[in-house]
Amino acid sequence: MRKLLFGGLAIVAVMVFLPAHISQRQVHTVVTPDYRSDWRLDSLTRFFQRSACPALRYAGEFLAAADIYDLDWRLLPSISFIESTGGKAAPNNNLFGWDAGRAWFPSATAAIHEVGYQLTHSDLYRDKDVDEILAAYNPNSGYAAKVKFVMRQIAPVE
Repeated sequence: MRKLLFGGLAIVAVMVFLPAHISQRQVHTVVTPDYRSDWRLDSLTRFFQRSACPALRYAGEFLAAADIYDLDWRLLPSISFIESTGGKAAPNNNLFGWDAGRAWFPSATAAIHEVGYQLTHSDLYRDKDVDEILAAYNPNSGYAAKVKFVMRQIAPVE
């Protein structure tokens, strides 16, 4: 704690330390950067518009999560498209079919960031490439191919 005198007024500054680990039950608060001039936003917006997906309104959040968690920017939107048709069938804001569809999220934004966080930090997914992530996410044959097909529909391989 530090005390400063400013014109006879005492100012007290206190440092607060928060835990570095974020549990699965915590809600992620993320400030979304301005992606309006980002070509990825245009590609993702066009993709969701073609299918009239409710997830269109979260295009910027998908990009923010990809950037924050260092994921391929097409991965989360593609999983959401396969699992919930881009939010058309997303009970409890679960765009991703997370926990076999049983997970509850306070908002779609929270779902995007929680799943992004888990794909980066969970022992099941950490340090894996897209193919390995998808094999762990859903081991059913053909699942990875479906998600990767959607990824290519959003934008060709970079």
